[in-house]
Amino acid sequence: MLYLSTFTFPGEEAETDFMFNLKTTYDQSVYPYRILPKAGLDEIVFRPVTILYGGNGSGKSTALNVIAEKLGLKRNSAYNRSRFFESFVNRCQVTLEEAVPPESRIITSDDVFDMMLDIRSINEGIDRKREKLAEEYYELKRERFRISSLDDLEHLRRITDARKKTRSRFIEGESGKTVRERSNGESALMFFQTKIEPDTLCLLDEPENSLSPENQMILSDFLTDSVRYCGNQLVISTHSPFLLAFPGAKIINLDDGSRVVDSWTELKNPRVYYDFFKKHADEFEGN
Repeated sequence: MLYLSTFTFPGEEAETDFMFNLKTTYDQSVYPYRILPKAGLDEIVFRPVTILYGGNGSGKSTALNVIAEKLGLKRNSAYNRSRFFESFVNRCQVTLEEAVPPESRIITSDDVFDMMLDIRSINEGIDRKREKLAEEYYELKRERFRISSLDDLEHLRRITDARKKTRSRFIEGESGKTVRERSNGESALMFFQTKIEPDTLCLLDEPENSLSPENQMILSDFLTDSVRYCGNQLVISTHSPFLLAFPGAKIINLDDGSRVVDSWTELKNPRVYYDFFKKHADEFEGN
């Protein structure tokens, strides 16, 4: 499915005019001006899967944030911007094939990290509750209690419960199960699987962060199916060879003047992996 057809950024000439009228050469406060012209990124013509590749500081995240802001996509976490961000977005042009569905969103690494922090906070609260329940368990087992009214029935139930159960079973029953049943990587993978709705446009900023190679492959398979069977359009910024190998994806190399590459295998990052494993091939084959 194709919702977003083209996106045009202001371009170097328009940015230079803006800076001239502002009477300044360069200042961090004018972000995101002066970022994308360095990468030669003036316009993106999209496919169902479009990938932005480039090193740190190449402008991948900036481009995704600008597109998301222009389209009004849903997002969770705050992002880097300046007082000139809105004027930059207003200078951008967009062409749509179809109206962007309301559940479309951008997902960033910060979204995933914030989710992990939320889970950690919940688990820390549960852990503190369990420590308190452990103390209460022994107090209930030793307590001599005589019921004097119906109001005492609940407390009597807890005494009986403590005397019938082991410490661990009592605590588990009183506190509920901890959220900590998945690793960070598994939680991150589940986050993508639950946040990406069918029939939507989704922008993913380096989704491989926090994912093991195995989970990156699972994510790649999930994203492939979401495009093939669920009507999704994806725009992804990534270094991951598992995502760069996405079948049929259009890859734009911001490290090379925003050139559309012929094959993901020509990119530097996958070549680093390839050369490393080729160097150690005998060690793998010997096993």
